[in-house]
Amino acid sequence: MDRLQAMRIFAQVVESGGFAPAAKMLHMSAPSVTRAVAQLEDSIGTRLLVRTTRSMKLTSAGEGYAADCRRILAEISEAEANAAGSYTQPAGVLTVTAPVLFGRIHVLPVILDFLRLYPNMQVKTIFVDRVTNLVEEGLDIAVRIAALPDSGLIARRVGSIRQVLCGSPDYLATFGEPQTPGDLRHHEFIGRDGLFGQAEWLFGRAHNIRVPINASLICNTNDTAIAAAVAGVGLSRFQSYQVADDVKAGRLKIVLAEYEREPVPIHLVHGEGHMVSARVRAFMDFAARHLQRQANARTPQEASF
Repeated sequence: MDRLQAMRIFAQVVESGGFAPAAKMLHMSAPSVTRAVAQLEDSIGTRLLVRTTRSMKLTSAGEGYAADCRRILAEISEAEANAAGSYTQPAGVLTVTAPVLFGRIHVLPVILDFLRLYPNMQVKTIFVDRVTNLVEEGLDIAVRIAALPDSGLIARRVGSIRQVLCGSPDYLATFGEPQTPGDLRHHEFIGRDGLFGQAEWLFGRAHNIRVPINASLICNTNDTAIAAAVAGVGLSRFQSYQVADDVKAGRLKIVLAEYEREPVPIHLVHGEGHMVSARVRAFMDFAARHLQRQANARTPQEASF
């Protein structure tokens, strides 16, 4: 078996999480898949997978080799597509990751319109509320809502979000609308598990105003915290896009806007360096324009979600 085919089989085993499901995807027998991976390990001279009767795990060498396989196979697919004349019409699979709610509200419409424009593309979404590793997880493009540290990733700013404090009209009618952060000592709070802080909240562009909080309810999901705020349980902090519809509909009201922290930038990032594949380039360009239109903005600096 040639090396390229063996790499494809190994990559499918890793993606599928086992030999049997990989064999099914490849329309091969399970023994043939097992034999191909064993031959690949023999030719390389190192163990790539640790197998037991119940599980399979990558070795440290296998993790690096799997990432290299994904990159090499993607580049070969890209080269074949370009040679076939699809440089202007990208083809192949693209994996896009984003935070769950931002992905559903803003990224999914981008993807649907992108697929209408490029019918030879297939997009896989990974919408999760954690920081993903593009290289290790085999992801092509990520939406990052944060100030980015220095890294080898290529980033394009597409907008920003505000960190807002909200309460329902009924709650504010009962407890009053705070005029300064100091007024918050008279209010009830909805805390967020692992977000914004549970003991104190920071206000001001310089983050120099600290307000102790004692939340009667601590939520671990955005939807739960939003529902509790709409129900009048108390005040809570959100990223502006998370409550935009509720604010527009009058179910929530933003307070202390003049004391908000610095807006948080939104970036599209990829790890392909300056040798960008056609499918990544096409999506980056398309998504940047689409998100700018969603925000009714002329520039990324003006785009607020």
